[in-house]
Amino acid sequence: MNRNFISNSNFVLRKVLNSKDNLDILQDFIETFLNIEIQEIKLNPYLKDKKKYLPSEEKFGIADVRIKLKDGEELNVGIQWIDGYYAQNKILLYYAQIHTNQLEYDENRDFVKTITINILDFKYFKSPNYHQKKQIESNEDENKKKEKLEFHILELPKFNENIIENNINKKEAWMIYLKGDRIDLINKSIKKYNAIGKLDSLLKEYWENEKME
Repeated sequence: MNRNFISNSNFVLRKVLNSKDNLDILQDFIETFLNIEIQEIKLNPYLKDKKKYLPSEEKFGIADVRIKLKDGEELNVGIQWIDGYYAQNKILLYYAQIHTNQLEYDENRDFVKTITINILDFKYFKSPNYHQKKQIESNEDENKKKEKLEFHILELPKFNENIIENNINKKEAWMIYLKGDRIDLINKSIKKYNAIGKLDSLLKEYWENEKME
């Protein structure tokens, strides 16, 4: 993985990205991998406000945001980095956390569909595809529309940047940056895409000023 993410990938990226000033980076990332157009995006404050009182297993994750699409649909989106064992458990637990956190909001707003994006630095599923969308149908009342739990899985080792040509698209650029193996392609991605370049600058600034906490 990109060495800027070492120590605790969720912690570092959460420290850098959980700011209104950096919502453009989160929006770019989410739009790229969910293939959607976001009209409005804002951070959900739950973890920041409650973190002192949460058990450690509820502190994982990079960002929890509420988005509104161009067609008016609203979604909750959570992003987390998974390392170590029990990947499926972590995917499901994180989904449950992001989805049920809607109960904690002070705002009077509807309960909406949740989607999570899960980044893995190891191969886990049998599919050769580095980006997979998995859905589970929920057990709702038969008279109601059944909601599908939706998870996106990015497995970095399955992404082969060695076959990439000069014209890097945004999805490839994000994968190149997250994986962090090809410095030449990372530099091209940083120069070509503003959101990735901004994230790289923020991470460098973070590590220059990093203190023991």
